[in-house]
Amino acid sequence: MTTTTEHAPYCRGFGPMVDAGCTHLVLGSMPGVASLQKQQYYGHPRNRFWPLMARFCTPTRPAPEDYAERLAMLRTHHIALWDSITACMRAGSLDTAIREVQPSDIAGLLAQYPGITTICCNGAKSYATFCKHNRALLGRPDLRILAMPSTSPANARWTLDALYEAWRVAFW
Repeated sequence: MTTTTEHAPYCRGFGPMVDAGCTHLVLGSMPGVASLQKQQYYGHPRNRFWPLMARFCTPTRPAPEDYAERLAMLRTHHIALWDSITACMRAGSLDTAIREVQPSDIAGLLAQYPGITTICCNGAKSYATFCKHNRALLGRPDLRILAMPSTSPANARWTLDALYEAWRVAFW
């Protein structure tokens, strides 16, 4: 949800979508306007996240249209979702507009879900925020932390095929 201040809207993201079986954590930066309005991770219709995950999880079928089915698809394949930023000030949806970051408690999440061994930061802002606020996690030998190209429609130079090739390292 967002509320307006004189500087920029205050944005609060979603809680983690995770269960005890998860081995992978995909971290976005902060949900954009469309996602916040829909109350759904990767809710913008041109974001390539769901088609990309479907290629890994259900390669013979497209991504489900129903949000609950999308989340179930990820859970079945042991993939958790969250964001590196819990709350911030931001006008619009661009990561470059993010200010006054309140980071997510990734260390706390990993303590609660120790089966997570791979963290995929979806885009440069997610990765930079993760690294800045989670220095202790960077040296853990049991964690694989990956900076992945963003699935956002703002990252238009990356095709879905190119994203698939880049993200393969996370899942194979």
